[in-house]
Amino acid sequence: MVDDANSARGFFPFLKRGGWVGLALPAWVLAYLAVHPLAQWVAFRLLRLSPTSHLGEAVAFFCYDVPKVLLLLTLVVFVVTFLQTFVSPAKVRKALSRHHAGFGNALASLLGIVTPFCSCSAIPLFIGFLRAGVPLGVTFSFLVSAPMVNEVALGLLLVLFGWKIALLYAGTGVTIAFASGLILGRWKLETHLEAWVQEALNAPALAEAEEAPPSLTQRIAAAVQGVKDIVGKVWPYILAGIGVGALIHGYVPQSLMAGLLGKHAWYSVPLAVLIGVPLYSNAAGVVPIVEALLGKGAALGSSLAFMMAVIGLSLPELVILRRVLKPRLIAAFVAVVATGILLVGYLFNAIL
Repeated sequence: MVDDANSARGFFPFLKRGGWVGLALPAWVLAYLAVHPLAQWVAFRLLRLSPTSHLGEAVAFFCYDVPKVLLLLTLVVFVVTFLQTFVSPAKVRKALSRHHAGFGNALASLLGIVTPFCSCSAIPLFIGFLRAGVPLGVTFSFLVSAPMVNEVALGLLLVLFGWKIALLYAGTGVTIAFASGLILGRWKLETHLEAWVQEALNAPALAEAEEAPPSLTQRIAAAVQGVKDIVGKVWPYILAGIGVGALIHGYVPQSLMAGLLGKHAWYSVPLAVLIGVPLYSNAAGVVPIVEALLGKGAALGSSLAFMMAVIGLSLPELVILRRVLKPRLIAAFVAVVATGILLVGYLFNAIL
């Protein structure tokens, strides 16, 4: 009895320190394996829909993708957030301030993949980077890469479509970020920052205190909080995205989608960008739509262009950036990034 009590006293602290993660993983695997048969049972046995009907295909797609994407999103966000506890904004600013154009743009584009920033962080990041001595062009490379090469989208693409498409997405996004920052930096557009931003740059920089590295328990707690924050915020967009994907999967003829967004239609890439920019969504909500588009015959280049336009050129991001950039600089930013997305779309439609 004493040994059992000692074991219990040792077991519960182990769980509190993060040992529960090892127990949760098998449960996650079992739940993921049950998704497909459960979706088939709900659509075709519980609801008694025909597997060959449009409604049956759409409902089965929705019932399958909702738990699948939410499970994958939970795992991806947990792992990514845990890794991001090793990267702080202060470290990013310090790394970028040491380098100038060229190498600095490349470093900023790569750092954008692994850092937990989105368009909502644009204003404080923009000012913080510039005040730390980061060149404007290098800052733009980071601000393009951080939302466009979204770590959640990258993880979902890796699991859903394999490493090749995930690598294409990451590689092309980094290339666009690098080229955009390099071009905008060469144009010397610092005078097109809003006046209050220029005043903030002339103010004395605040000293940043060194932070003690978090413990393993704190890193796991941060990862859990990241799951609560991100999944809690994006699940409506995931449902909306999967709903659109289900309608495309069940009701849109493959010939129609192949004609509009197929590789042989010259207008497919700009059409994908034009459709993507006004949409207000996030990476997790866009991936199911891309999945449905590819399944219906849309070209990979057009689908990637659509995804990048939604994530990297969304209207909410431009509205936020307008607070720090004058219209001419906003226009230059949109023109350069959109041109990069179009080139990527045409390139992959031509070679794949």
